[in-house]
Amino acid sequence: GAEEPGMEAEAQELPLGCGGEGGSPAAGRSPEGEERREPPQASVSNGGDENSGRELVELKVIWNKNKYDVKFCLDSTGAELKQKIHSLTGLPPAMQKVMFKGLLPEEKTLREIKVTNGAKIMVVGSTINDVLAVNTPKEAAQQEVKAEENKKEPLCRQKQHRKVLDKGKPDDVMPSVKGVQERLPTVPLSGMYNKSGGKVRLTFKLEQDQLWIGTKERTEKLPMGSIKNVVSEPIEGHEDYHMMAFQLGPTEASYYWVYWVPTQYVDAIKDTVLGKWQYF
Repeated sequence: GAEEPGMEAEAQELPLGCGGEGGSPAAGRSPEGEERREPPQASVSNGGDENSGRELVELKVIWNKNKYDVKFCLDSTGAELKQKIHSLTGLPPAMQKVMFKGLLPEEKTLREIKVTNGAKIMVVGSTINDVLAVNTPKEAAQQEVKAEENKKEPLCRQKQHRKVLDKGKPDDVMPSVKGVQERLPTVPLSGMYNKSGGKVRLTFKLEQDQLWIGTKERTEKLPMGSIKNVVSEPIEGHEDYHMMAFQLGPTEASYYWVYWVPTQYVDAIKDTVLGKWQYF
């Protein structure tokens, strides 16, 4: 009835050999009878989490009427975010205008521009197919308008415009910078007159693809796609300011005129309204 030496030690080591089917004690030994120890199990990763161990921020990406909830690395750059948006929307990075407190800088990280959880990232842009479908008739309309303009005397000399221009510059006109092209400011363009001589301001709602034209009486919200062309001309004697019209229909009666637009914003207005920024 005495136990053989070594039996107790062998019994304690049995669980280490378990794992073979049926749980046989032999499963823990090699054919020669030597004990076989299983290597320690490595931790298992599910894979697919490229941001593991990195600080993430939750974003709401809004493009057209689509909304995407995204978790993105806080130390990634604006250029990398554009690549992520491309994977979500199919919109190439070169055709994206990404907005967060202004235009998103590609070279800076989300941490550097102080992006926080729940931040809204607005994306403006059209796919290549959309551009091809819309741009051809719009370009033809622009060429027709330009040909008609060439037949006429300078706009600022025409009687209908002189009655506004002769009032002189508005007291609160925005400063102009001649010979420089700038992006649209984050605040509305103000301190201008419309055709009736009333004060007018322009607000570019890029996230909604709209131009808001505001006066004392009301604010008109125009979809960018409804503007067929933009006409502008320097004001004689004040070449650092322009007079500008947004063509909303087929005839001159549909033009909405704005006077004393600072020259540095003229190209940015045209590019934004007509969608040409997509090719930059």
